[in-house]
Amino acid sequence: MDVAVTQESQPKLEAVEFQTDPSRYKHWRLAFDGPVATLTMDVAEDGGLRPGYKLKLNSYDLGVDIELHDALQRIRFEHPAIRTVVIASAKNRIFCSGANIYMLGLSSHAWKVNFCKFTNETRNGIEDSSSHSGLKFIAACNGTTAGGGYELALACDEIILIDDRSSAVSLPELPLLGVLPGTGGLTRITDKRKVRRDHADMFCTNPDGVRGQRAKDWRLVDEVVKPQRFAEQVKQRALKLAEQSDRPLNANGVALTPLKRIVDSAGLHYQYVDVQCNREARTATLVVRAPESLTEDTVEKALAAGASWWPLQMARELDDAILALRASELDLGLWIVKTSGNADTVLAIDEFILNHQDNWFVREVLGMMRRTFARLDVTSRSIYAIIEPGSCFAGTLLELALAADRVYMHDAQEGATTSFLALSKMNFGPLPTVNHLARLAARFYQDEAQLKLLHDQIGKKLAPREAVDAGLVTAAPDDLDWEDEIRQAIESRASQSPDALTGLEANLRFGPAETVETRIFGRLSAWQNWIFIRPNAVGTNGALKVYGTGAPVKFNWERV
Repeated sequence: MDVAVTQESQPKLEAVEFQTDPSRYKHWRLAFDGPVATLTMDVAEDGGLRPGYKLKLNSYDLGVDIELHDALQRIRFEHPAIRTVVIASAKNRIFCSGANIYMLGLSSHAWKVNFCKFTNETRNGIEDSSSHSGLKFIAACNGTTAGGGYELALACDEIILIDDRSSAVSLPELPLLGVLPGTGGLTRITDKRKVRRDHADMFCTNPDGVRGQRAKDWRLVDEVVKPQRFAEQVKQRALKLAEQSDRPLNANGVALTPLKRIVDSAGLHYQYVDVQCNREARTATLVVRAPESLTEDTVEKALAAGASWWPLQMARELDDAILALRASELDLGLWIVKTSGNADTVLAIDEFILNHQDNWFVREVLGMMRRTFARLDVTSRSIYAIIEPGSCFAGTLLELALAADRVYMHDAQEGATTSFLALSKMNFGPLPTVNHLARLAARFYQDEAQLKLLHDQIGKKLAPREAVDAGLVTAAPDDLDWEDEIRQAIESRASQSPDALTGLEANLRFGPAETVETRIFGRLSAWQNWIFIRPNAVGTNGALKVYGTGAPVKFNWERV
């Protein structure tokens, strides 16, 4: 997913480029053999995203994960015949030693947490593709598999560890660095692999990890295989998993052509997504546009449109905008989401997608939308949705409002155009939040009676009073109050503690239903944030700071 970027007037949005393509990879190689893709990690030591550290022993930084994310996207869309992905290593006796420790030691708190968040989302995306896209993943651990390297393996469907008497899996963050395996390690060994609590306790406090038959007995891996049989075992298991997939064997892929994006001092500008940054008010306004007419009304036309098909292009643009704002505009604490375009077109596209999701391409586009909208759920920003005359909060785009912390709807009394919103079947399950519930179900705590009433309103354009009565908006001020109420809501939010708001939002967005994803992101928001700023980890003599220097760690022993 490359990006064609035009730069104007020295933008504030510098920073991290989340888009790349295989011709520019420094750290990964992609190979294809029938229904099996092999994604080989071969990290270039001098290829770090920032200066000051070397990526030794297949350790990774954000740049390595950006390439991994791109490779997964290309497998999904450009290679529909692929059914199994083997994640392997080109390094002898090293699978992956995890996140680069020196990078973490040099990074700001915000960089560390954003890095962990993106890493989480990429691994969650592996599991999402396993659940929804017919792709299965094998981690072929040919050597040391430590920390984030083991967390990458944990995201796969199966882990095969070489049994060479020295290779082990480990989560050594606690004993070595004074932090936690925060990109899903703790959660996946308990929730996903069902590792017993006492075994997990021993495993996570032993820097040397667990190897051989014990690793299998403790459910840390699925198989341990002698070196002479390792490659063949991985190959045969990959082919076996491929037999279970329904991905097409002879379909042509869809190229993920470069996004066209202009970056200027005001923000980010794409075809269907526009971001305006107001740094004085500390807000970013995201406008997502819908097309005026439905032009792709058959699967063949959607395939011919490829990456320019509106739901895919819109999702890719929104995804890129979310990541850019997260990494480069840390002070813009309130995102204001607006929409424009033809609501009838969006409702028709929704119906088309749901009627044709048995087609591999349509299914992958739905998956891209699902993962992109889920980025909003776990973004550490306040989100307001503003519904005005001319807005297009219908079906898929209504999900943007349902993902917001508050929804304001203008009850306009003057003028020919009035505000409305509209539900579609897309709002009742196909685009779940990270707690695996439809956003409507999460909003109403799975109240079946309320959801049935809303289901009966599918396709109807609900006016402001109707939307208030249905519980779909927070407030609907009239012309007299609109400007003042919106101004006060924005100014009040911007004046409050961002730390407390992040904690509040994470608690309220995830709601009562727990999943692997909500537990991972909840722990990242709370535990990892807290531990990452404590002196035991990042103080002058903290474990993360002195690692590799030979200096002793000095802990504050108070357990409070």
